[in-house]
Amino acid sequence: MPEPFVAVPSYGGPAGAGAGAGAGSRVGARSGAGAGSRTVVLPTDAASPAGRTARPLDVSGLGPLAEYAANAEVTDLFVNGAAGLWVDAGHGPLHQPGWSCPEPAVRELAVRLIALGGRHIDEASPCVDVRLSDGIRVHAVLPPASSTGTLLSIRLPRAERLSLAALAAGGLFGVGEASVGAVERLRAAVHRRENLLLTGAAGSGKTTLLAALLGEAAPGERIVAIEDVAELRIDHPHVVALEARQSNLEGAGRIGLDSLLREALRMRPDRLVLGECRGAEIRELLAALNTGHDGGAGTLHANSLRDVPARLEALGALAGLGPEAVARQAVSAIGLVLHLERSEGRRRLAPIGRFALDDRDRLIVVPAHPDGPVPPADSTPVVHTEQRWRTHGRRAAAPQELEGPRSGALRSAAPS
Repeated sequence: MPEPFVAVPSYGGPAGAGAGAGAGSRVGARSGAGAGSRTVVLPTDAASPAGRTARPLDVSGLGPLAEYAANAEVTDLFVNGAAGLWVDAGHGPLHQPGWSCPEPAVRELAVRLIALGGRHIDEASPCVDVRLSDGIRVHAVLPPASSTGTLLSIRLPRAERLSLAALAAGGLFGVGEASVGAVERLRAAVHRRENLLLTGAAGSGKTTLLAALLGEAAPGERIVAIEDVAELRIDHPHVVALEARQSNLEGAGRIGLDSLLREALRMRPDRLVLGECRGAEIRELLAALNTGHDGGAGTLHANSLRDVPARLEALGALAGLGPEAVARQAVSAIGLVLHLERSEGRRRLAPIGRFALDDRDRLIVVPAHPDGPVPPADSTPVVHTEQRWRTHGRRAAAPQELEGPRSGALRSAAPS
């Protein structure tokens, strides 16, 4: 039997121990087994955009990983049992040969990190996700769920809360006039209280962009954010955060996202935010956004903008909704679809889309406006002939006509 977990820090050094908040790309690496200190050189990106104000993260609770986490450029740490440590500093995961930690020590580290987040991990619950101080997210997997030893995946938020301007300076929206236009469009969407759906793969920047968008909301608005594991760091004076809870050792006490969504509706939110749609909670989210809760947002894992309708249909099926019901709800509820892509360590915003219905009342994605970027002509079209356009019932009406590649015209229709 593993030793009992403890809900107190097992590494009690001061915040930032091992390296200062302003440390460069050279970080000391000490193994968990007590090996000598080594220095690992990590590649760094270009200089940080002007105007950022850094706030040091408290990484002392990460123990032997703290010195890697103290590097401001590091976004992810991966421990693959006794096989070693991989560090992502913006150029993809790189193996760190100076790290050495036996499997029992990695398991002990995983158990204590999960306990620090207020949850438990053992053979009965071998896969757990928690949030530590300053928004550090830790995911752990124990054998036998993992056949390669104890696995740790640690996501490190930036010390500063990035604004839309800072993201634009980092190249998320492209360069030149395209970047300026994208920022203005997104800022206007927030001010018009459009409901937004952010999609993309894991690590593509959905949470970062969502936080920046919510930071543009008026100071007098009340934002209620619901997450499985709290990650959103919103620069806004009135944010209420709700976090799901796993069941206890007796299998009781679980609080899911669907339950939290229902509770959030009783808290008079001006903006309702679901950190990540994973299952049946999509029903509650679409219902809430269709009943007067403007300015809301959510994130969704999807491979591409074209795959978002199929992803929503799959989640709707878990909630007992048919494809047609999901389509009508989504078209009425969601104003814009923002898809983020990550390639060669760089994140960027793909062409902005909007939901519409085809002639079979199935959900599709079309370019957000006639002058916007359209998908390549050699790919599967997202616009079919004789489609009926639906937009959010509390938004301005859609354009009278929108042309897409290999498509007919869209007939305008009254909002549903």
